[in-house]
Amino acid sequence: MSSSSASDGILKFATQYSLYTGCITFSFGVICNVLTLLVFTQLKLFRTNRCAFYITIESISNLIYQFLTISLTILTSIYQDDATGRFFIWCKFRYILGQTCAVTTLYMICFTAVDQFFSTNHRLNLRQMCTLKLGRYFALIFICFAIIHGIVAGSSYDIQPTLGCVPSIYAAVQYSTFFFYPILVGFLPVIIASSFSILAYHNV
Repeated sequence: MSSSSASDGILKFATQYSLYTGCITFSFGVICNVLTLLVFTQLKLFRTNRCAFYITIESISNLIYQFLTISLTILTSIYQDDATGRFFIWCKFRYILGQTCAVTTLYMICFTAVDQFFSTNHRLNLRQMCTLKLGRYFALIFICFAIIHGIVAGSSYDIQPTLGCVPSIYAAVQYSTFFFYPILVGFLPVIIASSFSILAYHNV
């Protein structure tokens, strides 16, 4: 009986801790991202800046992802369940939105690093090649890719009676395990952003 009470107490503490830390993280995240958006969209100095444009998209993506995360945290804390195992649409939508935002956020950082490399390059033709108009085209194309990728990946999730909301297609499990998490949102953006940041530093 005492061990059961202790485990219940630990579980209750973990749930409360998750809720409070989630709310604190959410609050700071929203404040920081809103301030970033206000600075980069309201000040004329940044309106024609390509890096500011990429960071603005990143902040919007972060905000959407934070609202998704806090909603899952609150649902889990109140109902002991994030509802993805009970509602078919929510099961798919959670992963579609989550993956779209994750990919968008990480690769906007890469876009910023690549832009800095071209902007600081000693070759004039490379500096002139990067324009705000071109950056908008590339960002739009990539966001479309992220949305399509999220829809395709999220559509593979289904509700299983014993497992909850999980990928129902074996190929999707393999893709997530061996490519999406370790490479697409793992090593690849880190390598791209780091490499171009180092190259930009050498240019300066």
